[in-house]
Amino acid sequence: MLMTVQDFETAARTRLDPVHADFIAGGAGDEITVRANEEAFRRLRLLPRVLRGSAERSLDITVLGSRARTPILLSPTAFHKLLDEEGELATARAAAAVGAIMIVSMASTVAVEDIAEATRGAGENRDPAPLWFQLYLQPDLDFTRTLVRRATDAGCAALVVTVDSPVRGAHERDLRNGFLDLPDGLRCEHMAEPGEGGRVRPIAMSPEISWQHIDWLRGTTSLPILLKGALHPEDARLAVRHGVDGLLLSNHGGRQLDTVPATIELLPEIHAAVAGRIPIVLDGGVRRGTDVVKALALGASAVGIGRPVMWALAEGGEKGVRRLLELLREEVDHALALCGASGVRDLTPDLVRAPAWPDTAAYATRPGGAVS
Repeated sequence: MLMTVQDFETAARTRLDPVHADFIAGGAGDEITVRANEEAFRRLRLLPRVLRGSAERSLDITVLGSRARTPILLSPTAFHKLLDEEGELATARAAAAVGAIMIVSMASTVAVEDIAEATRGAGENRDPAPLWFQLYLQPDLDFTRTLVRRATDAGCAALVVTVDSPVRGAHERDLRNGFLDLPDGLRCEHMAEPGEGGRVRPIAMSPEISWQHIDWLRGTTSLPILLKGALHPEDARLAVRHGVDGLLLSNHGGRQLDTVPATIELLPEIHAAVAGRIPIVLDGGVRRGTDVVKALALGASAVGIGRPVMWALAEGGEKGVRRLLELLREEVDHALALCGASGVRDLTPDLVRAPAWPDTAAYATRPGGAVS
């Protein structure tokens, strides 16, 4: 019986090519940050309130005008057709069914237009939550402009710009496995030139990308822009000054610079830096409903999950992803009740107790080992 996120991973590993399982689980270098993301949540403690009676709880959120029935977003993850023949179509239908915002990856194996079409009619009772689109700013600005136009025309409600990737992270598991590209028959649909069998561009990671490019993008689109991967408080303040609409506080799941802090550890400082001027979505290490509650209490407007979605997709396709999202939503509702909260708006920092954060070297005990 699938009762936890860990159960989905365990079941998925029995079905997956070990190379593809390593692609999901792996991170950069010694994977210190991968482990730190989860361990930091475990070290936080919830301090509940009592006698604040409420028979029902609301998990609805609105972030940058996007309404959702759960505070759990689907963070952008690549190559879903490696895990299920329907790929991102299955993921999108599951997200729509539970009212969760899905951030479509620029490295998707299904085009954003088809993903948007798949969500239509997939929601129950109410319209599905909007899609957002994740973007790596490309040095070819004309091509970047084309991608933004495609996402806009498909109905995406926000752009999530990844800014922590001037170069690719060192994924040693993938290098050892020789997993350097998609197998024949699969491709990054957003990087393909028009026409059947068109050339597929590589996604360019460019150290030349700067705040000037953010300014250019701000002048190119009216969609809300979130920056994904800004970890330093000063960069958070700069984001506000450059007209950015929100932050996705993410360390790329530990897949870029190893040994950076866990995102939940950074959240209070980033929250203070933006001073409520823009919303913060947090991802990295969220594995339980209690993790969601901790992040919301410390100032996040929502959280994102990445690896759990991929394990669930590999385990059971669309039904697997839907079961995962419903499970986590139930856990959040249960934790809210036990914390004396009638909804996510009742979550405040006084409900969380944090011990002194340990040195991240403490997480380096299993270099290259499996990530749970």
